[in-house]
Amino acid sequence: MIRIGRSLICFFFILGGTVSSAQSTHLDEYIRIGLESNLVVKQKHVSLDNALTALNHAKYMYIPTLDFQMLYTTAAGGRQIDLPVGDMMNPVYSALNSFIGQNYFPMIENQTINFLPKNYYDARVRLSMPIINSDIIHNQHISKKQVLIQENEVEIYKRELVKEIKSTYYDYLSIIKAIEIKKEALKLALEAKKTNEKLVESGKGLPAYVLRAETEIAQIETEITSFEAKQKSLLRYFNVLLNREEFAEIEIDDVPQIVPFISKEELNVEHREELESLSIAINIREDLVKMKQQTFVPRLNGFADLGSQAEQMKFNDKSMYYMVGLQLTIPIFNGLRNSMQIREAKNNVELTKLQKTYVEQQVNLALESAWNEVSASTARYETSLKQLEMAETYHKLISKGYDAGVNSYIETVDARTQYTSAQLNNVIQLFQLLKALAILERESASYNLPITNER
Repeated sequence: MIRIGRSLICFFFILGGTVSSAQSTHLDEYIRIGLESNLVVKQKHVSLDNALTALNHAKYMYIPTLDFQMLYTTAAGGRQIDLPVGDMMNPVYSALNSFIGQNYFPMIENQTINFLPKNYYDARVRLSMPIINSDIIHNQHISKKQVLIQENEVEIYKRELVKEIKSTYYDYLSIIKAIEIKKEALKLALEAKKTNEKLVESGKGLPAYVLRAETEIAQIETEITSFEAKQKSLLRYFNVLLNREEFAEIEIDDVPQIVPFISKEELNVEHREELESLSIAINIREDLVKMKQQTFVPRLNGFADLGSQAEQMKFNDKSMYYMVGLQLTIPIFNGLRNSMQIREAKNNVELTKLQKTYVEQQVNLALESAWNEVSASTARYETSLKQLEMAETYHKLISKGYDAGVNSYIETVDARTQYTSAQLNNVIQLFQLLKALAILERESASYNLPITNER
């Protein structure tokens, strides 16, 4: 264990001040599974699909639309006009009939025409499309940028998921190693108990040593039980991250390999999707300002109708018609509402810029904190290696002294306890270092996310 730890630390510092990113074959596979199967990732992809759908909708706004429209009305009463055609034409018709000697021209009655039609229909197919509309152009640009923001949302959660998978994996490995160490200590304690029992039976030992051994065994068993309970909790949480069965087995590597990362000088937040999204959000706010400023730009729409209209549901050559037209809208005055909307949109731009500055400060602070934690974890791990080496040496010396009758059993128990504690501390510090590296990797957005087929 000491030799492995020394190798890791030596490799860590030979890199010339660089930090390391822990990788393993099993861990890489679990990350891949998590990125493809995690439920929140799937939700993020659905939101991204909605953003892409909105973009396509914005692109199709200039495509002509074809609609079938039909109007049917019937009415009685209302306004009407009286036409005295009988009073005007009947004297003429009478004179003509007298002149030709025949009742050739019949008498007609006065007419009353209603303004409201009865049993009237108007059915048409309308082709319409916008010709000039600046809002459509701006909405297309905004929709494109919203897709980029949603893509970043997916990437942001994926990075958090990678960090969480790595941290949980290292915690699980730490517990596994701790259980192994405690079981080895339990084995030694049981052997010591048997030895002391034999010495008591032969009259050469002390019953107190047997009681001390039993106390040590009970304490170790309690610690193992506690570790195993925590192991189950970590197992369940890890499988939730991967969207697997609750108690699916976790394949582990003996010792995670540490590979080169980047130097502190190369660490930056330029690749953080959060800042990129805020930059895009600023551009969207600026587009909204431009859109509000172009409120008074004319809008022109065109349409073409082909249909039929008549009373009594008649349909013939006389009822059919076509009509084409243009509709021009030029806003003139809207009560200064647009000026207030422009001012509000400009304020939103400034608010987003301030938000980006604040977030940039926060992520830089988080990055610096993550780097400091890596440095501190490295120092603690180095110290744990030295402590482990001293505890191992001390344990060997006391064991030899006890076999030679120089040291007491209490001293051997104390030496064994120190050695076990040093082993546990070394394992804890190793995986704390690996977790710190995973956090640093997240804060610098340096993990190369694999391309999945979810989009």
